[in-house]
Amino acid sequence: MADFTPEQMRRMHDFAEQLAELAEHHEDHWKVQTTDGQIFLTMMSPTAPHGLNVMRLRRQIEAQTLDAATLSDTNMSDPVTGLTKIPDLLVMAEEDTDDTAKAVNSRDVQLVLEVVSRTNSLTDIRDKLHDYPKMGVPLYVVVDPRKDKKTVTVHSDPSAGPDGIRFRKSVPYAFGDTVTAGRWTFDTSSLKGYPADW
Repeated sequence: MADFTPEQMRRMHDFAEQLAELAEHHEDHWKVQTTDGQIFLTMMSPTAPHGLNVMRLRRQIEAQTLDAATLSDTNMSDPVTGLTKIPDLLVMAEEDTDDTAKAVNSRDVQLVLEVVSRTNSLTDIRDKLHDYPKMGVPLYVVVDPRKDKKTVTVHSDPSAGPDGIRFRKSVPYAFGDTVTAGRWTFDTSSLKGYPADW
């Protein structure tokens, strides 16, 4: 990973914000995210299984945490690294939300959940796995509904080491298992895999 000065990170962040504002006015839905000194512009085309899996897990979080704000497809940025993401689902204390901010502060987020896209899986299983611990996210849950996977992996314990700031613990589960992620427990029996012909 290249080292960027704070000024370079600020300029990249400002440009990403300009792109995001342009994307808001376009008839198609786009995600503007940054990673490792790069800006990624991705057209959003969530499938029914993707959206239903997010919804089912969101409902479980809300049932267990009445004071939580569970936000889908919401801008999240880190004031320390300048990185920006738009998670499928993020969880934070409702008292930490700011309805005047352009983005949620990643340092206030308690959990991020991503459902792997069938067409762009590396974003969730490589790029975001690399970036979220640097952004101060303490828990990262990856749901992979692809036909050869059907797994849920809980990444936790972000800390610095010789390889940088990384999640130091990863626990894999299969669809149907009871998953523990921090203070939350998920029944994954209702999760659906992508159709076999995808």
